[in-house]
Amino acid sequence: MSLLDYARILVRRGWIIVLLAVIAASSAYLLSRGQTPVYRATQLVLIQPNRNDLGLTDATQRLLNSYVVYLNSAVRAQEIIDALQLDVLAGELEGAVTIQSTRDSLTVQIDFDWADQRIAGQVASEWGTLLVRYQENENQTRRQEDRVRAILVDAPDVSLLRPRPTLNAAIGAALGLLIGAIIVFVLEFMESAIVRRRDDLERALELPVLAAIPDGNR
Repeated sequence: MSLLDYARILVRRGWIIVLLAVIAASSAYLLSRGQTPVYRATQLVLIQPNRNDLGLTDATQRLLNSYVVYLNSAVRAQEIIDALQLDVLAGELEGAVTIQSTRDSLTVQIDFDWADQRIAGQVASEWGTLLVRYQENENQTRRQEDRVRAILVDAPDVSLLRPRPTLNAAIGAALGLLIGAIIVFVLEFMESAIVRRRDDLERALELPVLAAIPDGNR
């Protein structure tokens, strides 16, 4: 097919593609607006050795996984519930948190997802504070030069996790365009045997048309 043929298809059936894109984008946007917002609060805890020698730094890196195990438990979740006086179960709170460590930067990252923006920030901050207190207690049994500090880098960063109406609308529009293009392709394939123009006949027979009978109504 030539570019002219594609242009004719777009002129004749392009409205199908556009209509489906608009419907899909609008539906995705409205459905997103109707969902309950969920916020993610991220708290970073920096693990800092008191002296910068290779041995203590390597030991600190090995400690990171133990910090994750310590924090990611129902016991810690219950401590947070008691401290903040939350009306939720420990399992529910624990299921909303993701804790991971990064060896290169010596940090522990706490991500907490919750429907209430204020509570999300408070819980993420309290979870980081638990690690700070834990390490302070551990330092009591160590010499000054062997101690490792846990430091809250900053206040939790709280942002909207979902829904994202604009992004969902864009994805819906792209999906609508794709489905519309497939429908147009199927319709054109089904009607490929129908001869409407001189070009269609020449393409089907692979022979030139020498003459045509004019329309008697003209």
